[in-house]
Order: sequence, then structure tokens, then C-alpha cells
Amino acid sequence: MARQDDELLLDDELTQLFGDDEPVEEQVVSTTTVTTTTSSSDDDYVTVPGQLAVDVYETAEKLVVKARTAGVSKNDLDVSIADGVLTISGTLSSNDDSGATHWHIQECYWGEFSRTLVLPVAVKEDEVEATLKDGVLTVSFSKVKQEQVKKISIS
Repeated sequence: MARQDDELLLDDELTQLFGDDEPVEEQVVSTTTVTTTTSSSDDDYVTVPGQLAVDVYETAEKLVVKARTAGVSKNDLDVSIADGVLTISGTLSSNDDSGATHWHIQECYWGEFSRTLVLPVAVKEDEVEATLKDGVLTVSFSKVKQEQVKKISIS
């Protein structure tokens, strides 16, 4: 019987935490903002920047960040670095859908997106190369050489 009371208490706590299924307007996952659009009326929408998926890896000499940006022109991309923090943002245009009167399915994200990453290793911020090819943005940094541990003799 005590176990059932504990379970009821847990359910009550969950209800207090999550309320009664109100729509979520923004979710933060790591350093990415996930887009969610909610509406209280047909003309009242709230939109936040969309998610940009990235791959980050390093080679012996480089740190590489790749992002799928299919459909985005390089003029609609903004890439910046400051104090080891990389920001990639832009706009994905859907072309002209203004004549649409009723959507049956809308799964593709159109609009602004942004991603901010703290780089995992020290890089030379002035030695960077960014390319956009076949819908993939690749940003490559030269890594800062880490000094070898130097043994200090004690006298």
C-alpha cells in the first residue's frame, strides 16, 4: 500500500512540473534552438530560429566543422568566430508559396536557422577556410599546436 502512495505522489509531482499539456514554444538542446511554431489563433504565430545539424572532427592539423545547408546560397549564410566560439546562421527560403491556400503536409523547415558551438580545441582563428559545395558547408581551422609537457628539474 505504501508503494502505491509513493507512485501517486510521483504522478502529482509530474503534473505540477509539466502542467496540462500546453504547447512548448522553445526547446534548448545543447547550443541549438529547435524550431517550434505554436498558434493561439490562425494569424498569431511564434517562430524561433531552427536547428542546424553539424559534424565536428579533427585531423592531425585541422579542426573541421561540417553542416548540411542544402538549399541555402552562400549569400544567405553568415559564419563568424570569436574567442573559440563558432556561429553559423542563415535563412532557408522556400521560394514562392504565397499562392498556397491550404497545406496538406508541411515537414520542411523554411526560415532562419542558427547554431553556436564552443570549439573543442584551440584553433588559429585567422587561419580558417569556409567552402560551400553540394549543400554542405565546411569550415576548417588550423589547430594551435599544444606545447609538449616540459619536465622541470628540482634543485
